[in-house]
Amino acid sequence: MITSIHLKQFKSHKITNIELNNITLLCGENGSGKSSLIQSLLLLRQSFQKNRLDKGLSLNKPLCYLGDGKDVIFTFAVNDKIQIALNHQDTSYEWLYDAKERLSSDFIPNQQNANIYSNDDLKEIPIFNNSFQYISAGRLAKYESDDYAVESERQLSIEEGKAELTAHFLDYHKNENVIDGLLHPTQKEDKSLIAQATAWEQEICKGVKIHPQKVGNGYEIRYSFPTKIGRTYEFSTQNVGFGLSYALPVIVAILSSKPGSLIIIENPEAHLHPYGQAKIAELMSLAAQAGIQIIAETHSDHIINGVLVQNKKSVIDKENIKIWYFDRNEEQNASELTEIEITDKGRIKKAPPGFFDQIGKDLRVLMSTNPS
Repeated sequence: MITSIHLKQFKSHKITNIELNNITLLCGENGSGKSSLIQSLLLLRQSFQKNRLDKGLSLNKPLCYLGDGKDVIFTFAVNDKIQIALNHQDTSYEWLYDAKERLSSDFIPNQQNANIYSNDDLKEIPIFNNSFQYISAGRLAKYESDDYAVESERQLSIEEGKAELTAHFLDYHKNENVIDGLLHPTQKEDKSLIAQATAWEQEICKGVKIHPQKVGNGYEIRYSFPTKIGRTYEFSTQNVGFGLSYALPVIVAILSSKPGSLIIIENPEAHLHPYGQAKIAELMSLAAQAGIQIIAETHSDHIINGVLVQNKKSVIDKENIKIWYFDRNEEQNASELTEIEITDKGRIKKAPPGFFDQIGKDLRVLMSTNPS
């Protein structure tokens, strides 16, 4: 498990030190540095995949597109140095980059005398192996296929976390067994990925059935909804609610993972009604308790509260949860982080201003006799 990340002069992160846990929830206002933190890991992975990490940092494609050097150096940097460091298990890793004379380049070389790690040094860290999934906020229901990525690398996505391989992945791996800790309570007998994915999708939409299938040279997902009169109709992804197609890659990524894996998810709540969000939070909590590391960026109090509810229900231990609130220092345009403390009963101990407090503000206006 990655236990911490350190960033220095990277995008909005003047100096950031953040501890991670089995499940780490990133929340806060827009433009406060949550995505940038995730991008630091994506940059390491895509540079490694291109066999360039021993030489420097590749800023563009396929996982993220960040432009050139001037786009990733902190606005008020005191020099042209960028640092990314992390702890995995009990080992520390540090990468130092020199953006001097590379501000118009999409490749930033290692700083002179920087640490160089071999593939053997890094192979146990999930961001550098196949025990990794990235599901972005821009996930689409426009499916593609890639035999090697799906079969050998076990990836749901190649391009920007769009989850474009979900249909292919689910069709190919559908008969694999899900670990016991993630089985849906109504479906304990059939442990197959397709059965479990269907059971969890039915929390989003009652009775829905998932049908991954090969069509020509590609793959697609079709959904069916059994009726009381016995007829069953199948519908394309474009003809069902967005929530189904947005939740599916999140569900499949979690259910197909094993302990020690890392999943990065942006906006797991996207297009889901509150109950569906709470059930996704439940699945995320089960996975985290089982030893699957999840880093999730969220703007939903239902996701935050959903994880806290699972803590109170003893589904996940408090010691396995980290919640971080991101704010922005307007003077320096720098990210500032506050850790949210959790009580033994799954409650927030002391929430900073701006931490999901809008509903309280709205209720005070609605209940007031003087709304102005």
